[in-house]
Amino acid sequence: MNLIAAVDRNWAIGNKNALLVKIPRDQKLFFEMTQGKVVVMGRNTLESLPQKQPLKNRVNIVLSTNQDYVVKGATVVHSLEELFGELRQYESKDVFVVGGEMVYRALLPYCDTAHITKIDYAYEADAYFPCLDEMPEWELVADSEEQTYFDLEYYFLQYQKTRPKA
Repeated sequence: MNLIAAVDRNWAIGNKNALLVKIPRDQKLFFEMTQGKVVVMGRNTLESLPQKQPLKNRVNIVLSTNQDYVVKGATVVHSLEELFGELRQYESKDVFVVGGEMVYRALLPYCDTAHITKIDYAYEADAYFPCLDEMPEWELVADSEEQTYFDLEYYFLQYQKTRPKA
């Protein structure tokens, strides 16, 4: 499975259930990479999307502990066991974990590739992605040239898990 996220220099991903910043090129890359694929997210992430609607042209799977939670156009699962049962019908390479913090942390051990947009700025934040640079099982395998959006510098990074989960 894949993880995809935009993080700041402290690996922050959000504040008050919103992205830290919207960078058009990052959003375009997200769209291109997840188009026609499976996206896995938590309820808060879904509710932070425009009109609180699932992403178009993707299979949306929402992980929520609320047994009564229903959303049109998405499959709602209530446990990792239920999620993995649902994911059996898809190729692992076609599954993208898209947030938020608790979902990233829960699924990180089961993922082998992370697509990270690293923004060289520290934002006020209340949600964080695990710092892959501090995890020996994750290795930076690709990085882009410096990108800029107004006065922001950012990079597209790819990490691979080097030691599979036992």
